[in-house]
Amino acid sequence: MRKLLRQAYSFVAPVLVCIVLPYFLVAHRHARTGSPILPSLGLAVLGGILGIIGAVFATLSFRLMIRIGNGTIMPWDPTKKLVVVGLYGFVRNPMILSILVILFGEAVAFASDAIFILAAAFFIANTLYFRFSEEPGLEKRFGKEYLEYKRNVPRWMPRVTPWRPQQGSQMG
Repeated sequence: MRKLLRQAYSFVAPVLVCIVLPYFLVAHRHARTGSPILPSLGLAVLGGILGIIGAVFATLSFRLMIRIGNGTIMPWDPTKKLVVVGLYGFVRNPMILSILVILFGEAVAFASDAIFILAAAFFIANTLYFRFSEEPGLEKRFGKEYLEYKRNVPRWMPRVTPWRPQQGSQMG
């Protein structure tokens, strides 16, 4: 039960970024300008499709991090094992990339500059965090294993085919 609560608690940040903040940004614009919440059916459908794709990828990423990594998605309760399978074979940060896709979908659906700015700020903040904190920490925790993964899998732009560690490696 404690493990389940710990994992559930780790979803507070994604819910705040993907649901709570966008809701307030759209509601504020609507209250201020009286503009429609969904300005266009076409944009709503396109944004909805992007949001669903992002949510599916986020769910798959979270699941791998919890099941294989034996930890949570948050840096204060990190995984015990390096995850390099599934979406992690294509890109090093599929969770954050998924959240960005959700935010871009919301920005499109609601025609919201504010949500687009939120997505850009989220991307910049995470890029800085990964570069200067998470990646050095992963190098210390997982050593050569992470360095090999880092050499072969890009931070943001997914590979066309998944990377697989060499036979005999302890990864994934």
